[in-house]
Amino acid sequence: MTKGGTLKIAVASGKGGTGKTFVSTNLFHTLEKKGFRATITDCDAEAPNVMGFFNPEKEWQEEVTHQVPVIDAEKCVFCGKCYEYCEYQAIFYLPEMKIIKVMEDLCQGCGACTYACEYGAITEKAVSLGLVTGYKSAEKTRFIEARTNIGVMSPVSLIKKAISKIDPETEIAIFDAPPGTSCPFIQTAARADFVLLVTEPTPFGLSDLRQSVETLKQLKKPYGVIINRAGLGDKEVYSYLSQEAIPLLLEIPFSREIAAGYTSGQIVCETMPALEDQLYSVFLKITQEYGNSNYQR
Repeated sequence: MTKGGTLKIAVASGKGGTGKTFVSTNLFHTLEKKGFRATITDCDAEAPNVMGFFNPEKEWQEEVTHQVPVIDAEKCVFCGKCYEYCEYQAIFYLPEMKIIKVMEDLCQGCGACTYACEYGAITEKAVSLGLVTGYKSAEKTRFIEARTNIGVMSPVSLIKKAISKIDPETEIAIFDAPPGTSCPFIQTAARADFVLLVTEPTPFGLSDLRQSVETLKQLKKPYGVIINRAGLGDKEVYSYLSQEAIPLLLEIPFSREIAAGYTSGQIVCETMPALEDQLYSVFLKITQEYGNSNYQR
């Protein structure tokens, strides 16, 4: 856990629909209300929706690109080295027919093929991956959104760029992480000081929670769990948390009022102050138990 500078908390889940964005947006609102200089970054670049809860004013926007190879067929000797070096199978290669082509949608811009080519047949061009946008509140950038272009295979570069744009004067940064446990989740969690895992008490929720926990163990990241829609489903999640000695930081009950407020784009804490108090208590547990009690009001 960081001892100074920006405290970074990722709010994540092993599957979509558990309430990850609900927790991250309401936690951000709670911290701002307590007087913290907070920023929320929507790292779910393939389906960002955080800004729909705040409607802030756009301040800046930056296009994110990567370099994609261009193969000159006249210079190419069809040796196949670029094809062999490509880990993403982004090069279509038929040596008998003298056909070689870059499949741009699969390319990750790693540059391995350019390195492999000894004949100067490969150059590169910039291809747009998407946009990172900053939004302001009270004259400061408080919201950052990563959004991929349609058809982009990996949002990792956008996530990295979005996180890098956080104002260094920010006290608390909330990352609304992508669902699942693949590369986008890993890239987000790796840049956090603490990960809040949001799950639900169902067999699917437990299965995906297990995967998230195992991934965070490999990353050596501290984490705790919020159970959303408590009272719905079974007790297997609770048994798992007890067996693994995983901190249960909060239970949010299954509530029609919460569901109605969230689906209409409201910050539920504004009408349910008890939830605001609970989320602030979770924040204090994180700072007290995992390394930094300086972030208190």
